[in-house]
Amino acid sequence: MSKIREGTLLWEPSEERKQQSNVYHFMNWLQTHKNKHFTDYHALWQWSVEELEDFWASIWEYFNIQAKQPYKTVLSSHDMPGAKWFPEATINYAEHIFRNRNDDEPAIIHASELRGTEETTWDKLYQDTSALQQTMKNLGVTKGDRVAAYVANTYESIVAFLATASLGAIWSSASPEFGTQSVIDRFKQIEPKVMVTVDGYRYGGKDFDRTSVVENIQAELSGLESTIVIPYLNSDPDTGQLKNVTLWADATSKPGTLTYEYVHFNDPLWILFSSGTTGKPKPIVQSQGGILLEHLKALTFHADLGKGDRFFWFTTTGWMMWNFLVGALLTGSTIILYDGNPGYPDKKMLWKFAEDTKMTVFGTSASFITGCMKEGLEPGKAFDLRHLKSISSTGSPLPPEGFQWCYDHVKNDLWIASVSGGTDVCTAFILGVPILPVYAGELQCRGLGAKIESFDDNANPQIEEVGELVLTEPFPSMPIYFWNDPDGSRLHDSYFDVFPGIWRHGDYLKITNRQTCVIYGRSDATINRGGIRIGTSEIYRAVDHVSEVSDSLIVDVPKDDGDSYTPLFVLMKDGEELTEDVKRTIKKQIRTQCSPRHVPSGIYQAPDLPKTLNGKKLEIPIKKILMGKPVDAVVNKGSLSNEASLDYFVQFAKEQSKTNA
Repeated sequence: MSKIREGTLLWEPSEERKQQSNVYHFMNWLQTHKNKHFTDYHALWQWSVEELEDFWASIWEYFNIQAKQPYKTVLSSHDMPGAKWFPEATINYAEHIFRNRNDDEPAIIHASELRGTEETTWDKLYQDTSALQQTMKNLGVTKGDRVAAYVANTYESIVAFLATASLGAIWSSASPEFGTQSVIDRFKQIEPKVMVTVDGYRYGGKDFDRTSVVENIQAELSGLESTIVIPYLNSDPDTGQLKNVTLWADATSKPGTLTYEYVHFNDPLWILFSSGTTGKPKPIVQSQGGILLEHLKALTFHADLGKGDRFFWFTTTGWMMWNFLVGALLTGSTIILYDGNPGYPDKKMLWKFAEDTKMTVFGTSASFITGCMKEGLEPGKAFDLRHLKSISSTGSPLPPEGFQWCYDHVKNDLWIASVSGGTDVCTAFILGVPILPVYAGELQCRGLGAKIESFDDNANPQIEEVGELVLTEPFPSMPIYFWNDPDGSRLHDSYFDVFPGIWRHGDYLKITNRQTCVIYGRSDATINRGGIRIGTSEIYRAVDHVSEVSDSLIVDVPKDDGDSYTPLFVLMKDGEELTEDVKRTIKKQIRTQCSPRHVPSGIYQAPDLPKTLNGKKLEIPIKKILMGKPVDAVVNKGSLSNEASLDYFVQFAKEQSKTNA
């Protein structure tokens, strides 16, 4: 793997590309209709955060938001928490999806390990949603009721969500690989009236029947009245042990006219959950209107989507990227779903899928890109990717080498958008824009309407320095509240306890002189060596250059004497061992690519590295385990994809304790 310097210019859009972009069209619209003239993106961004009300009012007007009751006020106050957007307006999210209805055009392309690739038209989506809406009405679902979904990333999940939203009910989903307790920990908090579920799923060629899990979930949900079952693993599933079941075919058998329940702008659309690695997942409630405006803005201007685009993101229904993906329907784009293992039978599979579906935007994780890079894949040679105009990456920082690999081995005329945001806001607020250059390892811009700064410890904004990522002004898709948090204390403690009145996101950020951004990982996982803060992503990037290593995890563990030690745990590739030579190579890579301060206290071979169900490393829980905390007190095992991986670290902590005794 060749090393490339962070900040190397890799791509610039042509003048034609700029002028064809949606954000360019928006800038022209502002000049024509609002007498606002902006010479470049950064001037537009500055206006969008300094004149917050004018900007979001312009978004409302530009996208012609359909409101039964119009707004009088854009923003009730600038207080955080507590700010309310467009408080008088009444709207419906689902109506804004179906106003793009183009009957014979594909709305959704979907495939999985259990099914071939299928296209579903806008007309079919409308008919199925209208039929399911009527079934939900018959089951007693009304505005404010919760519909919990234990579903795979399939066409049916989109229908179920849209039917829920059309009624003004509140959606919440979990992926079927979540175990019984993980699902109960989520759904029990929100007391759903109806559950939609699959009978099972296939992942990596293996079948997983979930009917017994569904039975256990039903038993724990006291307010659950009905369950709609999607036959997915089996065409005729055994539902004999389940209560009050309606099969999907029956639930969608009588299409009609879709109606829309208008709700207040700040009424709930869905409840997302935090990962729950350190306790019960936080139930994060986001509004119909806030999500509508933010997703229209982000997906139109920052993802540059519109009619004719085919937008894919590899995700599950348990990750916010599923919700973001669905939002692309607001732009009139076709969305592409895949359910299964992205590496099965190998990583070429998704690139072949991109060819077959004529993807224009390929959304994935940074780890998938670096995995393809390590395996030496050359998708641009192996597949016809002529329709692909953009690759977007999230989940963790994409290293500069990942950018370079995309240009060398996927396509040289490619807009790469590395993006960062989170479940908390259900969007990316540091992201791409098609009228700016792409620099290796850097995120192109701060999102429109998102007043993001990098704060030092004294709450001073800074440039070219690493600091806390903060939002200093309200943002429409911020949580309206946490479920079952009547005094708002849990919400306050999650975001506003460090800088009063300022949203602290929990990532370390550097804003460059070019106004690009670099994310350095979670701020609470940052390593402090002699007062110098070191992002874990810097170390992972260096270790990625060691060919024998598959993955790595580093933590900074404080000691009683005020010092700390930083063990680096590595997962070796099949057939490789952590020899002294490999250790020396790792240390050399870290010393030369980072600095001598970055070199870990010790390097250890782990049989596996703990990750969440969404593939994120467990840096903080592992740090706490190594500090001697009981494992059950610091991590919810049900939130992990590989629970047994914790055993090694528990034993490691015991041995370290004996050594230091």
